[in-house]
Amino acid sequence: MKKVVIIRYSEIFLKGKNFYFFEDKLFANIKEKLDGIKCFINRLNKRFFVSDYDVIDEKRIVSNLLTVFGIHSISTGVMTSSDDAAIKEYVSTIKLSAKTFRVSVNRADKSFPYTSIEYSGMLGGIVLKNNKGIKVDLHNPEIDLNVDIRDNDVTFIYHDTISALGGMPVGTSGSGMLLLSGGIDSPVAGYMMAKRGMPLSAIHFHSYPYTSIQAKEKVIELGRIISKYTGHFKLYIVSFTKIQEEIHKNCDGDYMITIMRRIMFRIAERLCKEKGIESIITGENLGQVASQTVESMTVTTDVVNELPIFRPLISFDKSEITDISKKIGAYETSILPYEDCCTVFLPKHPVIRPRVPKCEKEESKLDLETLITGAMQNIEIVNI
Repeated sequence: MKKVVIIRYSEIFLKGKNFYFFEDKLFANIKEKLDGIKCFINRLNKRFFVSDYDVIDEKRIVSNLLTVFGIHSISTGVMTSSDDAAIKEYVSTIKLSAKTFRVSVNRADKSFPYTSIEYSGMLGGIVLKNNKGIKVDLHNPEIDLNVDIRDNDVTFIYHDTISALGGMPVGTSGSGMLLLSGGIDSPVAGYMMAKRGMPLSAIHFHSYPYTSIQAKEKVIELGRIISKYTGHFKLYIVSFTKIQEEIHKNCDGDYMITIMRRIMFRIAERLCKEKGIESIITGENLGQVASQTVESMTVTTDVVNELPIFRPLISFDKSEITDISKKIGAYETSILPYEDCCTVFLPKHPVIRPRVPKCEKEESKLDLETLITGAMQNIEIVNI
């Protein structure tokens, strides 16, 4: 008998012939997340478990596992042999600090000599005998004592179940380039796409000296925060100062945000193709600001020719986005008062229903190729 942390899958159960690809990736992600903690990680009949760890590391193990996409739930408990006497011996030592309980038996090993209902009654009688004043409540117990009888002569016994992130293991879907600003939305967008198994890279546009060094450091810190969930990634920092100056000097001010974003998407797509990244991700949310109308989003992404654009927050309320930002620990950093490049030369009346011909007319006043090439030649790469 030994202490264990039991790990259950999420959507992986729905996979058919590719099941083991997803399971193997989740197993690898768990091993990476627990790297540096002395423990043993194994799998057993659609369960993972962590064992042979120092008890003082248990909370850390659980905490780290709660940042891994693909895990449905976690329990701490014990592992024993699927022997009637061994199970009953352990159950007889259990002391419950509650007024009501039930015993739930899962008999995955059908060779076990008792049915789940029969064995639940037997074990419940042992708990009642050794815990004075406690009562059975089959419908709404304070404690649900679970006895999970698996194949290969292994039984897990536990009474706590912690909900995890769910989703798909990172690395099981195509890759994405996140347009990472210093705001609330884009880190949440990256988190949401990683939850669907997408490994990330990120691109950030800064306009020093109009934006501060602190603004860039803020974005790097946001990258570090979401990397707890997404895994390691590269952050590409693009100097946008020259481009914004040229737009401000030569183009219709009302179209400045639209043209600026069209150039950002051009640069993002070129970088994706250069690095073999398969999609672009934004934190756009329909109707939230002037640049996020249907017309604006259509026009700004008209310049992207070959890659899909994912907007995971498109229908979210701001309060929903803020709640997720707080949940993942990004909110306090996101609201730090350091400007990003979208606030530089901000027009008084940005166009909310732009048209492609007008954008193309304004862009013809710029040497786009020279500006884009210059920006891409001086990209700073930060390993997050």
